[in-house]
Amino acid sequence: MIKKIIRDEKFLSIPSTDCTQEDLYLYDDLMDTLKANSEDCVGLAANMIGVSKNAIIFLEQDGSYTVMFNPQILSTGANSYLASEGCLSLVGKRKTMRFMEIDVMFLNKNFRQKVRHLDGLQAKIVQHEIDHTKGILI
Repeated sequence: MIKKIIRDEKFLSIPSTDCTQEDLYLYDDLMDTLKANSEDCVGLAANMIGVSKNAIIFLEQDGSYTVMFNPQILSTGANSYLASEGCLSLVGKRKTMRFMEIDVMFLNKNFRQKVRHLDGLQAKIVQHEIDHTKGILI
């Protein structure tokens, strides 16, 4: 179901709690909401749609989408850079430090543990969305 984008910075600053299998409905809500906002957005965190749960979605290079439950950055590459990022929940662009490469552990839609190595834009998006789950706003 397409959900309304939350813009309340106080709500968005609350760290999310881990997902359980009862939260798998977020897969469809995140997917539908990101697709509906695809002209302006490449990633979402569950708190951006009003649910303080540790779940994110992002656009892959091939145009598909990946939902991650309880994502955690395991490691980062040595190279960081100053990025300028926008967010559907916030007005304007803001600067923040990002890593060029990250390794992320997460649960997939079958609640199976996976590890992914991401670089470039996908690494940047996932770092942004994981920050959201921690209540960190750019």
